[in-house]
Amino acid sequence: MTPETTTEPGTQPFQLAGHTFNSRLLVGTGKYATMDLMRDALDASGSEIITVAVRRERLFNEEGKSLLEYLDLDRYTILPNTAGCFSSEDAVRVARLGRDLLEQLDNPGSEWVKLEVLGDKKTLLPDPVGTLEATRELAADGFKVLCYTSDDPISAHRIKDAGATAVMPAGSPIGSGQGILNRNNIVLCLELLKQGDPDYPVIVDAGVGAASDVSQAMELGADGVLLNTAVAHASDPVMMAHAMRHATIAGRQSYLAGRIDKKLYATASSPMEGAISYIPGE
Repeated sequence: MTPETTTEPGTQPFQLAGHTFNSRLLVGTGKYATMDLMRDALDASGSEIITVAVRRERLFNEEGKSLLEYLDLDRYTILPNTAGCFSSEDAVRVARLGRDLLEQLDNPGSEWVKLEVLGDKKTLLPDPVGTLEATRELAADGFKVLCYTSDDPISAHRIKDAGATAVMPAGSPIGSGQGILNRNNIVLCLELLKQGDPDYPVIVDAGVGAASDVSQAMELGADGVLLNTAVAHASDPVMMAHAMRHATIAGRQSYLAGRIDKKLYATASSPMEGAISYIPGE
């Protein structure tokens, strides 16, 4: 897949797991009311990387229709994920199932996995020990591991050291729609992960609810954003997908352009020097 070239500033292609993409928005395929709606929202998002839960029961809907029938495999790189895994052993097994499936489909993402090892079903927060164990095992097995983690900078750095191709700190809990709860932690993750390696990919994953959340993540310097529920459960998923696409671009451009410093007091937009004074009555 060769991305089309673009001349708009701040939208140059980026590298992820050995592939080149224009879009920095990664979108999931779950939770849509219908597969037709999913297909239309994915198209509107402009995303080139689509995450798919590879547990076999999730590849088919109640009518027996395959999710893969609704995805243009010449257009999208499929990123298998280990959603729903609560142990490193289960996550490794599901990752290998995903690899087997995509090798049959001859999709570029066959060596990829979006790794999730969750701690419990209520919070869906990552299990830090299980995540590290699975990252090491999958990286040693030749996988390009894009790893979901908390926004703790030390955990994020340990995951990178364990062999992750990209680290994906959460903005807030999965599906919560709370946005970026701790901006400072995301900034610290970026600083630690990119220290001495400025091109190392850091993608904010989970918790965004609106286009402003996506823009904020990109303005902090993230290389991309991964989301699902914010689009799939929006009142108008297709329109929200459009909004998320534009927010990703706008946030990246704003980050590259460099914002002004925040100040306590006002600064006049027009210079005061040389201004003509006006005294009432004269």
